Amino acid sequence: MQSLIQSVDWLAIAPPTITAVVALVVLVADLFVPEARKPVLGWIATAGLAIAALSLLPLLDGDRRTFCLVTKPDVCSYTADHFTVILQFLVLAGALLTALLSVDTVKDHRLPAGEFWFLLLSSAAGAALLPASRDLATLVIALEVASLPVFALVGLRRGDRRSSEAALKFFLSSVTATAVMLLGVSFVYAATGSLHLSQVARALTDLPDPRLATLAATGVALTLVGFAFKTAAVPFHFWVPDTYVGAPLPIAAYLSVIGKAVGFTGLILVTVRGFPSYAHVWGPALAVLAALTMTAGNVAALRQRPGRAHSAVRLLAWSSVGQAGYLLVPIAAAGYADDPAHAVGSTVAYALMYAAVNLGAFAVAALVARTHPRNRVADYRGLYAVRPLSALALGFFLLCLAGLPPGIIGLFAKVTVFSAAVDAGLGWLAVVMAVNVVIALYYYLQWTALLFRPAEQPADTAAAPATTPARRTAIPAPLATAIALAAVLGLALSGAPQLVLRFASGALL
Repeated sequence: MQSLIQSVDWLAIAPPTITAVVALVVLVADLFVPEARKPVLGWIATAGLAIAALSLLPLLDGDRRTFCLVTKPDVCSYTADHFTVILQFLVLAGALLTALLSVDTVKDHRLPAGEFWFLLLSSAAGAALLPASRDLATLVIALEVASLPVFALVGLRRGDRRSSEAALKFFLSSVTATAVMLLGVSFVYAATGSLHLSQVARALTDLPDPRLATLAATGVALTLVGFAFKTAAVPFHFWVPDTYVGAPLPIAAYLSVIGKAVGFTGLILVTVRGFPSYAHVWGPALAVLAALTMTAGNVAALRQRPGRAHSAVRLLAWSSVGQAGYLLVPIAAAGYADDPAHAVGSTVAYALMYAAVNLGAFAVAALVARTHPRNRVADYRGLYAVRPLSALALGFFLLCLAGLPPGIIGLFAKVTVFSAAVDAGLGWLAVVMAVNVVIALYYYLQWTALLFRPAEQPADTAAAPATTPARRTAIPAPLATAIALAAVLGLALSGAPQLVLRFASGALL
């Protein structure tokens, strides 16, 4: 059995390590901090995530590796390259915004602070480790470290039946995905004799025994099925709506962005890095999944109408399924393209845009939920009359998701994904995407228009203050900061959208 070099590049592993250490600090501090001062744990967690994100700065220039084989120093389990840094930035920045959303949620819903912050930081540590993983064992471990704490976070609202049911559904679907994925990984290992992605890729190009080739093909297919669960691709998406609605709202936001980033990062690594010789298998499969996912998500989102007391969070959940379909398009295109790096760069660029504006939309939803706990789409009617800046911010986020001006970054990201499909010869998929973009325009514009319509006056005027959309109350500073950061980032990227593609252009690998 090949041994590892004992020296560790601590600078390379700093982002996930700092996050994990802060998680332990929060857990221990919870034993000594009195109940009245529990909010300080949230600020410790937020500061820790900020420090972990800053630790990425020394990694911008180099390609650092650690945990490498003694006999083959170029075969490593952890690589801090450009791809890793971009995805770790997305994960840590997204977790930081989630932490800002969570500060008041933990207090208002009386969630156990120590457990909440420990679980959130633990999940973020696993999510930050995954982009650097270059062997299948580390990849699966990182994926589970990112996923397992979220099961508990979804069901952390004690006594809430919806929360418990959401956690159970999420747990069962994720465990099934993990079991299928582990079976696939074991088949790949049996066929190739290695877990390192670079060695797996070389071994799969020339398997001496046809039986090993069959075993490897089965392993590749099962591994892809496992990741399809993680990315909420159709038909493995059934857990998404109920989980988002039942979870605390910041955790739904976390799942919609960080959960997807984790799944798509793993999918990119195993397909483009580990299984390039099977591109003729996973390329068409992912193209079909992309078409099904974006269509199912957008059609289901159309059913969430203001007049039917439908949930805004459920609409965002179905929207996230549709967006997952767009994110799958460039990965599918990488199976056909001569330059997979360019196609994968389109997915990374889209993910960066989606993370900023979707977290912003959830932040405004968290604000509305403070006065309307049911958080129906109808509760947003007349929001502009009460909170003009929040309404403008939400309108901007929705236009970005729709890909309309002034959300230039959304339009730019969709054009980039569309171009990746066309360049790879997937004209039919580009047509499906164009149709789905038009479908999505309807519900995004309908929600945006609702923000600026006059609020309906109830028959009993004495009840008016209770039914006024998002009636004016003080906005907590952390929540206001999260909305402002997302809006500023979206506006900055809309002003210079080329920065995203330039940042993501070297994303592989």
